[in-house]
Amino acid sequence: MAADLGISHATVSRWLTGKDIPNTKSCRRLAEYSGVPLEKVLSLAGHLPAIAEKGPPDWPEFREYARQKYASELDEDLITMIEDLIERRRSKKYDFKKDS
Repeated sequence: MAADLGISHATVSRWLTGKDIPNTKSCRRLAEYSGVPLEKVLSLAGHLPAIAEKGPPDWPEFREYARQKYASELDEDLITMIEDLIERRRSKKYDFKKDS
């Protein structure tokens, strides 16, 4: 994934550990790579206010989506890492909102 996005593995590691967030350029690349709308990626990264979900999403859970769309590019370990990044971001935003 890092190579496809034109970033270093260290950068992805910082995202996964919560030490850094993707900049807007990286968010654009992540959106294109994943098929997730740019506004949603920017929101998840903290560059835009949270986007309220309107009913169930039109796409499957990430793991199912990744298996279907990127079967030859993403193995189970990478899918798990990406899910972990998503959950860390969600919990970090929740902790921030709770402290405010």
